[in-house]
Formats: sequence, C-alpha cells, structure tokens
Amino acid sequence: MLVMSISAKTMAQQTTIKTAWLEKWENSKEYLIGIAEAMPEEYYDFEPTERQMTFKEQLLHIKGNMDWLSNSYFTDKDFDRSTTAQPKTKEETIQELKKAFESAYAIIEQTPVEELSETVKFFAGPKSKIQILNLLQDHVSHHRGQLIVYLNLKEVEPPSFVGW
Repeated sequence: MLVMSISAKTMAQQTTIKTAWLEKWENSKEYLIGIAEAMPEEYYDFEPTERQMTFKEQLLHIKGNMDWLSNSYFTDKDFDRSTTAQPKTKEETIQELKKAFESAYAIIEQTPVEELSETVKFFAGPKSKIQILNLLQDHVSHHRGQLIVYLNLKEVEPPSFVGW
C-alpha cells in the first residue's frame, strides 16, 4: 500500500495545470487533424447554411484564434492577423493547422507555471492566463463539434474521439 501512496503522490507532484493542458492540447490536435483529414477536399468549401462558415473557413478560424490567443497573451509579440497566409489546398490547410497547434504548444510550454495566474486585459474583461488557456481549448472544441456535423452531413465517418 505504501508503494501506491508514493506513486500517487509522485504523479500529483508531476501534474500541473500546464502539463495537464499540454497533454490535452496534443490530443486535441490529433483529433482535429483527424477530422480535417477525413473530409474529402472537394467538400472543404461546403457550408451547411448561409449563416455558417465553410469547412475550410472553420479550420482557418480555429487556427487564427490559436495564433491570436497564444501570441497575444503568452508572448511579447504583436499579433497581426492581416499577415496570415490563406492556404489553397486541403493539405496546405492541414499543415497550417498543425503549425498553429505546435506553435501554441511551444509558447505555453515555455510559459512559467507561476505566470498562469497573472491577470491580462481581455475584451471580455480582465482574465487570468489560466482562463485564456481554457478559452483556447474551449474554442477548438466548440468549432470541432460543428465540423463533426459537417462530416455527418456529407456522410463521412468522423474519426474516433481522442480524449485526455
């Protein structure tokens, strides 16, 4: 029993908000890339209704949000949305999405844990950097859910869920 207690205690010490988030972020990347790969390229311009973005626009919206939040709130860089390249193909879109996930991962990985409790100015009022991390993940999840509906409407089987 003592071995289990030490093991559980060691695991608790190794898990921080940041390490838990980074693990979830990698799984989120894997799942969204699987969704992007599942949709045939000829349906990347599909939009279920006039009010909705196309499949590709959804992916690029997710990418843009990752770039904006990770750079604006976890680095000293100024984020300029106008310099974002617009990929033309499915493969280019997926590569841009992967780069955005990897960039956000690297930025958060370099952020000291103590800094996550700092408050930043946000358009919705002051937020902690922990709240910005939650927003990064929630935004991906929100739009990923929409993309699963797009796949189903085109009778494309979504990939299996990738969780924690």
